[in-house]
Amino acid sequence: MAEPTQRHQDDELHSLKELVDEVYSFRDCYFVTHSESEAGKKQGEVAQKMQEALRKLEEKEERFRHKAAFLLQKGRCLNVAPEFSVPAEECLSRAVKLEPGLVEAWNTLGEQYWKKADLSKNKVSLRNMSMVLRQLPSGDGEEQSKRVMEGVDMARQAVQMDVTDGTSWYILGNAYVSLFFTCGQNPQMSQQALSAYAQSEKVDVMASSYPELHFNRASLFQYEEMFGSALAGYSRAAALDPGWEEPPERERQLLEYLGKVTELMENKGKVKARRLRTMLSGLSTSSSSSLGPCASPQFKSHGGRVGSLEPRPLASLTHGYKAGVAALGKVVFSLAPDGRMAFWGVLIGDTVVIPEPNVKRQSVLHKDQSFDFRSIRVDTPLHLIVNGKRQNAQSQIVAGVSYKPQSE
Repeated sequence: MAEPTQRHQDDELHSLKELVDEVYSFRDCYFVTHSESEAGKKQGEVAQKMQEALRKLEEKEERFRHKAAFLLQKGRCLNVAPEFSVPAEECLSRAVKLEPGLVEAWNTLGEQYWKKADLSKNKVSLRNMSMVLRQLPSGDGEEQSKRVMEGVDMARQAVQMDVTDGTSWYILGNAYVSLFFTCGQNPQMSQQALSAYAQSEKVDVMASSYPELHFNRASLFQYEEMFGSALAGYSRAAALDPGWEEPPERERQLLEYLGKVTELMENKGKVKARRLRTMLSGLSTSSSSSLGPCASPQFKSHGGRVGSLEPRPLASLTHGYKAGVAALGKVVFSLAPDGRMAFWGVLIGDTVVIPEPNVKRQSVLHKDQSFDFRSIRVDTPLHLIVNGKRQNAQSQIVAGVSYKPQSE
């Protein structure tokens, strides 16, 4: 007899799902079709329905015993009962091992752990669910944001179950990193991620030996332009796992990037002196045309201040946050780390205004290499004024970060 086609198998598995759905519907809607006087019969009748469905599932077991979808339905069927079921736990554990992205199997397995009152296992289930939700293929932006927020909630629950578990804190840190990059780069999320990583090391001495923790945190440090901390993190991850190629490669790339930034800043982007004079001759702090909307008394900065801004050349700015000031300059070079294309909607020679800049001195010393330069962090190109005009949404691309979920 020929093997059934894939489509036929899918149809059979769908029918088995509908069979189990009917058992749940019978249990949950019992009093829709029965009177309260029959309440004493409910448990027995539900158990009978469950056994009938199990018999039909077992008829198909030889064919589908290695299919995660089948194991899920058998586990769900056994989960109808109010008490813990060893066969249900076994089926669901096999299902998630075969297909880690099977969210419903993780959820049902979590219910079994609750029934078993095995809280240590349940926190593992919650952590795994957090990881799975964040790694599912992304749909639209709203759907992806919802999944990531659910993943954060699962990780929080795992931490609440055992605040001394360093792994749970570490996975919560990863969840906050995902939330940070998925939902608008809110600085609070970045700080919560760093706090979770720090708490992981505080409550669990072994967490300091997780190379993935150091690597993931370094990735966030790099995005936040905390370059010294990022380099130290990559170096530590490499030392803890010498066979892992990515940390030393990231360290090398960042050192190369910092070296190029320093060089390009020192030689003004290698722009020839004559062209540089021409570029700067068109730059005037007394002209309102370069400031664009920043010259208006109604201008509202991203910090919430309303009022026109005072233009200042970059060279005149000291360190710190400059309220009421607009940094004015010309683009002389464009550079992105890791070999990526820098895309901020600006070209060499453009006039750029940065409203209320926060000027920072970058002083980095790492493995006998030193870098010293000033920087202004701009979270989004939408904050920039380029050639007298605000940037549009097309100037912005979604930020991303690469982190390693190896120990999850």
